[in-house]
Amino acid sequence: MTSHLTQKADNKADIAKNLSQITAQLMTALHDAGRATADCILVAVSKTKSSDQIRAAIAAGQMVFGENKLQEAEDKWPAIKEDHPGVELRMIGPLQSNKVRKALQLFDVIETLDRPKLARAIARIAVEEGAVPRLYIQVNTGEEPQKAGVSPADVPSFLGLCRGDLGLKIEGLMCIPPHDEEPAMHFALLEKLARENGVEKLSMGMSGDFDTAARLGATSVRVGSAIFAARLA
Repeated sequence: MTSHLTQKADNKADIAKNLSQITAQLMTALHDAGRATADCILVAVSKTKSSDQIRAAIAAGQMVFGENKLQEAEDKWPAIKEDHPGVELRMIGPLQSNKVRKALQLFDVIETLDRPKLARAIARIAVEEGAVPRLYIQVNTGEEPQKAGVSPADVPSFLGLCRGDLGLKIEGLMCIPPHDEEPAMHFALLEKLARENGVEKLSMGMSGDFDTAARLGATSVRVGSAIFAARLA
């Protein structure tokens, strides 16, 4: 019993220490880029993480989280959000059109709007639910055929559909660069697309490159493994 309690206490301490180090690294990147510390927030990616680990992160001051799968989020988050009503939850994984209603009921932000069918489903169900969903368009900056997202060339027309035809509030753009390419050029492309199309926010950068993303205009970075690792190197 003592060993188990010690292991849990150590994990809680590790999460708090990791969050502190990552936050400091993020603040340094923002400072180096001449940006204010409030210009970019940290999103803790809690996929596959237990409720206890998530609650440890909340106890350490983390208030914004991201989940990849609706079903997993449904198992963990209603109780957590009831206990911590100020916490924000973001959908950062693919969303099926037939799961939109449940997603709008649970998530505060959906970052993976990537096709007209999904946009139309969100618009229709938002009216039925009386919701005003905060949305990001996922952009396939590498134009990878196996990856979801709107192609860079199609961003203006898709924004027109979402905003003009469907009346959706598009808060930002999101991207996941190809794993074998320099991420900076993809972050720069996303920033350019946002600037040219009047989109305010950028969700880009993960555990291995979030400081680069912060320097290039990210308003939120998505970090999971570096937060919830047993110990940050």
